[in-house]
Amino acid sequence: MPSIRRLAPVAGALALLAVLTGCSTTIHLEPAADANNPACADVSVLLPSAIGDLERVWTDAQATGAWGAPTVVLRCGVPVPAPSTDECTTISGVDWLVLAQEEERQRLVTYGRDPAIEVIIQRGAEIDFRSVVEKLSTSIQSGLQPATAKCTARVG
Repeated sequence: MPSIRRLAPVAGALALLAVLTGCSTTIHLEPAADANNPACADVSVLLPSAIGDLERVWTDAQATGAWGAPTVVLRCGVPVPAPSTDECTTISGVDWLVLAQEEERQRLVTYGRDPAIEVIIQRGAEIDFRSVVEKLSTSIQSGLQPATAKCTARVG
């Protein structure tokens, strides 16, 4: 019969594994078409661990980030938008196209940056839309090259 002394390290390791895996959930996301762009890696490492009260959660897709359950989702490497008549706003030095509001979510895409970044914010969540985008804009400003185009008509 194995001694308790020999089983203690194994039991400790299993308990640690249970704690580490039991506390983390992974959110399934689809990576963007250009997610392997090296600039996306630069942005990914600068993403914040929290946005307000929303903690970052693990994702299973390259060049993505999620916060909350997820309340906020970021995908780097989405198609670069062409000039558009969609609303445009500048937040913390980053131009964002504010795409048509959908019933359950609001989508924004960076304008004038390659690769482009999409942010999706769940509607109805009690979060400050502008502070979410400000926090993410800081990471984008630090991780991507300067913009090559600017919005000409601004909202906000």
